[in-house]
Amino acid sequence: MRLLSTASGCKRGDGTQRKWCVMRVFFLLAVVVSCRGCPDQCLCSTQTVKCQNRHLTAIPHSLPANTKFLFVTGNRIPRIGADSFPARLDQLTDLYLSGNKMEHVDAMVFDNLPNLARLDLSNNTIHSFNDTAFSDDNRLQVLNLSRAFNNHSFTEEVLSFLQRGNLLQLASLDLSNNDLVVLPDGAFTGLAKLSNLSLQNSSIVAVQNGTLMAPPLRDLDLRDNSLRELPNVTLAEFSLKAGLQIHLAGNPWRCDCFIEDLLAWLRNSDQVPDVQNLTCADPAGLRRQPLLQIRQSELECYSGDMKGVLETSYVFLGLVLALIGVIFLLVLYLNRKGIKRWMYNFRDACRDHMEGYHYRYEINSEPRLANLSINSDV
Repeated sequence: MRLLSTASGCKRGDGTQRKWCVMRVFFLLAVVVSCRGCPDQCLCSTQTVKCQNRHLTAIPHSLPANTKFLFVTGNRIPRIGADSFPARLDQLTDLYLSGNKMEHVDAMVFDNLPNLARLDLSNNTIHSFNDTAFSDDNRLQVLNLSRAFNNHSFTEEVLSFLQRGNLLQLASLDLSNNDLVVLPDGAFTGLAKLSNLSLQNSSIVAVQNGTLMAPPLRDLDLRDNSLRELPNVTLAEFSLKAGLQIHLAGNPWRCDCFIEDLLAWLRNSDQVPDVQNLTCADPAGLRRQPLLQIRQSELECYSGDMKGVLETSYVFLGLVLALIGVIFLLVLYLNRKGIKRWMYNFRDACRDHMEGYHYRYEINSEPRLANLSINSDV
């Protein structure tokens, strides 16, 4: 109604006033077209739409065309696909889909979000992530996949979309709190602008050679993993990135003679800002002692490990011998009657043999019996 009254008023004004009225009408039309109404169970304010903890099973479709920030979190959306965003949202830059129990990300799901720059898929249970989920001309810069994977068995399959090479603008990647264990080969080679990588608390036991060589990293978070040592090749790769900052606290470092190169690198490098928080996990004599305070004379080779291995071997040997003994006793028990019969036969045979010897001894010891035996033989 306000739009109609404005349009009728424009007809009665002069040229300048009519010009401003026309501009106002077009502005009101744009607002009406862009604000198509807030989806049910969502809250809308300016360019922000929030659909949080509403037990939704799909992304709402009737989103305002001018939406810039979209929060659909804490729901139950197991899958997102091309039909999740049927209308083109040119102004959408930030999309938050965390905590939706999401399992599958299908192909072309983000094609209608051409200016998407920040995507949050954390706290889900993703099993599959299609390689073509992002278009080739996407502008994604920040991707949060913290605590997003179900378990280690799906990691390599899920992370394959990173290797496709179409995330050319991605600068920040969060893979923390996932059961990664070992990073897939070449997982980051296609991320030409990746500068910030978080792998905190991801159960990583080793950094393979060349895994972190390709991206131009500036900040690498490896805290709270299962790293016990870093090979010389990995240290050399880190040294080649002069501006790289590496966070290594919270790992169970093994302080033996094989950590000497790491200690030398830590003392001569300024790339580890939390170097003062690095402590030994074993052997027991050096536990919780800062790495920078370890003297070379304190580093031994396999002393603690070999002791543990020997103790384990002795326990295993004792168990094997006990098992053999139990089996032997069981065999004896099952064949007790036959063994008893054999023992009786053996006893009777020995008795007959000994009686023969005893008889001959008596004959040989008595001359008369000996002569009588000779005459009887004749």
